[in-house]
Amino acid sequence: MNGDRLTKPTDGIVSRYLNRRISTRITKYLVENDVNITPTQVSIISFILGILSAILYFTGYIIYGGILIQISSIIDGVDGELARARNLVSRLGGFTDTFLDRLVNISVFLSISYYLTILYPTNGIVLLITLVALSGDLMVSYLHSIAQKDLSIHPAKVGSLPPIASRDVRLFILFLFSLLYSMEKDMILYGLLLIGIISYTYVGVKFIELIRNYQEE
Repeated sequence: MNGDRLTKPTDGIVSRYLNRRISTRITKYLVENDVNITPTQVSIISFILGILSAILYFTGYIIYGGILIQISSIIDGVDGELARARNLVSRLGGFTDTFLDRLVNISVFLSISYYLTILYPTNGIVLLITLVALSGDLMVSYLHSIAQKDLSIHPAKVGSLPPIASRDVRLFILFLFSLLYSMEKDMILYGLLLIGIISYTYVGVKFIELIRNYQEE
């Protein structure tokens, strides 16, 4: 099986250099052993892992929540790889995967927000940071969606800025800072702040690059 066929040109840095190294091995195993599982079923598995991660964050098990969200992110790459390997790519499958991904992200960020408001009950800055991270996460996805719908191009293919705020990158940052939580509780807050900063930076730059590079047909 050609590994290049399993990847996507719009992959983020984490997917390209870490997640795909694991997910493509899983996909190759499923294909070569003719495992009876569909891409949509893989999407559902990734979704369940993501929701379990949100529950862990909600209940204060930050490190375990971070580990599980990274596993969910890796598995999230398998559904598309499996679809491409078995020629099962469909618009409905892509729609289902994207919709479930958004539900996971919203659940995780809201759960972290809840936990942090319990940890810092009188700190308004904490709530502001969580809202910036959540809205930034949604804005990246929204930019990708409307650019492909209205301009027929993925923002990652335009301009010089690489996909620094793709979903794989955002979740990996969450994973890393969740691990650092054992050393310093504020680390999870710093992780959210970083996600918010890179998300809005990416959205702003890509918005300008799309306008500059777009040509009416």
